[in-house]
Amino acid sequence: MKIPKAISSLIESFEKLPGIGPKSAQRLTYYLLHVPQRELDDFSLNLTNLKKNTLLCSTCKNVGETDPCNICSDAMRDKTTILVVEQPLDLIAFERSGKYRGLYHVLHGAINPLDNIGPDEIFIESLLSRITSHQSLITEVIIATNPTMEGEATAMYLNKKIKELALDSRLLTISRLGMGIPTGADLEYADDVTLTQALEGRREL
Repeated sequence: MKIPKAISSLIESFEKLPGIGPKSAQRLTYYLLHVPQRELDDFSLNLTNLKKNTLLCSTCKNVGETDPCNICSDAMRDKTTILVVEQPLDLIAFERSGKYRGLYHVLHGAINPLDNIGPDEIFIESLLSRITSHQSLITEVIIATNPTMEGEATAMYLNKKIKELALDSRLLTISRLGMGIPTGADLEYADDVTLTQALEGRREL
């Protein structure tokens, strides 16, 4: 049986999304066939505007609508602390907890040699430059990469590179999230209590 081109093309598009296999892609596509055209048009418009109406903050690399983003431009945030996360979803998780009021830096990934992702493929250099240019203000860098092999490798690399900046170690603390985050877990799925425990139990590197 030959599947209509419009259907097969959309199935292929869904299959490219993370966590979507062939069967899920098929179910999503055939579900959308029963959705009113007006809702499909809205869905299509939202996809079109996704990248058109968003940008990366030049300071922290979070996704926002303005540059700098609303967190970096918030005068009420603690400017002395930077919490380093892998993805924007991790930042959202910490903001949801309401327990952290400092600044962020989003790497947009983790070091993973198996996938050919090295330090140059994520926003590590911009973090190092940021620390260097604000070394008189920043007193702590909290490394909040995921407790996975890739996250731990990224944390060790960051710790090494930050210490190589020859900053006054008496003024800058490098810490890692403490107990509360199970090994192998993703921060975006952690609940507010777990994230709070991880922040409060962070350890110096």
